[in-house]
Amino acid sequence: MGCLVTAAVLTAPGVAHAAENLPPRQPLVQDLRTITKACATGEQKAYVGEPPTLRAVLYDPEEDNQPAEANLVSGEFEAWWTDSDGAEQRRTYTTSATLSGTSQQWRMPQDIPANTVVSWHVRANDGTAVSAWSSEGAGAVCEFVYDDASPQQPVVTSPDYPEEQLQDGVGVYGTFTMDSPSDDVVEYVYSFLGGPQQTARPDELGGPVTIRHLPLKSGPDRLSVRAIDRSGRSSTSTTYGIWVKAGRAPVAHWTLSDAAGATSAAAETGPVARAGSGVAFGATAPRGTQLAAVAGLDGSSHAFLTPDVPVVDTGRTFAVSAWARPARTDRNMAVAGQDAGSSAAFELGLRTRDEGPVWSFTVGGARITGGAPETGEWAHLLGLYDKETGRAQLYVNGHEVGTRTEATPAETAGAFQIGRSRNGDGYRDRWHGEVGDVRAYDRVVAPAEITELAYRRPTLLGHWSLETATDGVSPEQGGKAPLALGPGASIHRGPDGTCLPELDPDCPFVPYPLVGDGHLQLDGETGYAATESAVVDTSDSFTVGVVVRLADAEPAAPMTVLSQAGEHTDAFKVRYDPSVHAWQLVMPQRDEAGAPEVVVSQIEAADGGEGQGHRLAVVYDDATDRIKLYLDGHTNADATAALPDGWHSSGVLQVGRAKAGDGWGEYLHGDVDEVQAYAGALRDGDIGGLGRGTDPCLC
Repeated sequence: MGCLVTAAVLTAPGVAHAAENLPPRQPLVQDLRTITKACATGEQKAYVGEPPTLRAVLYDPEEDNQPAEANLVSGEFEAWWTDSDGAEQRRTYTTSATLSGTSQQWRMPQDIPANTVVSWHVRANDGTAVSAWSSEGAGAVCEFVYDDASPQQPVVTSPDYPEEQLQDGVGVYGTFTMDSPSDDVVEYVYSFLGGPQQTARPDELGGPVTIRHLPLKSGPDRLSVRAIDRSGRSSTSTTYGIWVKAGRAPVAHWTLSDAAGATSAAAETGPVARAGSGVAFGATAPRGTQLAAVAGLDGSSHAFLTPDVPVVDTGRTFAVSAWARPARTDRNMAVAGQDAGSSAAFELGLRTRDEGPVWSFTVGGARITGGAPETGEWAHLLGLYDKETGRAQLYVNGHEVGTRTEATPAETAGAFQIGRSRNGDGYRDRWHGEVGDVRAYDRVVAPAEITELAYRRPTLLGHWSLETATDGVSPEQGGKAPLALGPGASIHRGPDGTCLPELDPDCPFVPYPLVGDGHLQLDGETGYAATESAVVDTSDSFTVGVVVRLADAEPAAPMTVLSQAGEHTDAFKVRYDPSVHAWQLVMPQRDEAGAPEVVVSQIEAADGGEGQGHRLAVVYDDATDRIKLYLDGHTNADATAALPDGWHSSGVLQVGRAKAGDGWGEYLHGDVDEVQAYAGALRDGDIGGLGRGTDPCLC
């Protein structure tokens, strides 16, 4: 507080004056709060859901020349209202003195009336003088209303998704209206099943709110809604259940699997598409898809297919997708599009740039690009324009690429085109390569659907269970090329059941195999096993898996469990490096001795011959240019890396050793089981099935 100062201040020789106390400053409206709400009056007054705490920051002038710890002020609060009988009621409260500039507060009594306008103001007292009230002069009174009633439950309606009825569907927006009978609702808090909590505010107090929702999966869904009134009180929750159909079929779909010599493409849905003379049916389909064949286009002016009519309404939401394999990447080429007068309403295809070719989706004047087309390599493309958001987006091999872009497609309806794009009186960007499974949709295609469209089911190349060996050869389960065992390699078989060590002290102890009835033992010096020829194409997507247990707790040097070599180095190898206590996947970038290597790691202590070992898996996805190393079904950021160009290796699959100069090295000392190899990249959910003794379900 501003106390009277008795110290003399020398202003002239022989003359002294007492320092004058200054009154505290008038509290400012901006320093006042009803709970956390700003001081306001009239239409802007605060509404609160409980008797509030009133707060004010009060100041004593610095000119009082007192030490900061002595500059104390207290707050004198006053509140008033008119009761039901028309009489004015007043309450006052004085706080303890605290330092100037700190917050003072009054927690109001519980018996203040509900639904009544309560006014308040405050002034500061330094023990000697008081400030003006916060409501005086340029100040203002603060007002609030204590609301003791929660709003009523909202009612939910939807013309598109009636409650508990099966309706279209995945990728189709629906309107939902939320409306509480209470007239003071300012906000609705809502969420769909498994989705984030969101808020929506009505245009006027107590009004309804309408939202748009896009179902992304089929089956039951549930909208939960609460109404929030202006005091912050919440209603109980309303639950509105819906049933969502699977996404409806494309409006047009051509597999392009027609017989060689055909002059048109039959449609799964939509119109037949006539083919130009530059189209040849019967080309090889992408491996791992359900396509039997595709169409090859020679890039000439006759290389096109068209139904001669539009198939999508470009003024609304639409999507188009296809499998595409370019025979060249040095020019712009269109996979699919639709005419709009003398131009194209949209174009899905390939564009050239100085830094290299990219996949693209052009809608009106907007273009999204991403991914890296490679000559002779298949890619799945999907372009989507969402009328609700006004944005276009592009997916390559099931993954969104580029940046979603605002777009305004031309609405002029022209013919749908495969393999070319409209330009003035003619066409350009003619496709040279293969195209298959062209689809057009009149809805949003959900991310899970896109992933499934782009999925290429891996093909099992070999599964060696390593349970038996005859004449040094261990068979492959399906009768394919076996593994030949080198010196220092043998098959360990488990107990034969003729005796039990726990019951018969003379019965020798025989360890159980890692998986099944046997496993491969390697001596760490010369032991290995190998196929007769290369197993996986390391330039394309592949997956290999193995179960391994190290015999040493502290290996002296790196040891390789799986590798496949080129002429000068390994295309890949999976090894344990004791210097970093980790399993590593090593992939040289070129078939050269000493070439730069991509290395990813999974940290794990060496086994020392104990336990059931570890399940390791390598996945190279050429479509996304990523490699991953899995340990016991899991991977992480440190075990994932980019590998833009895997190279083809001609060497055989090696178990237990790696390339070392002109010979072999990094021999493994330990046990190996369940070697599996696939053409194609297994999905994360399938990796857990490797090393279990059976092949995972690739459903």
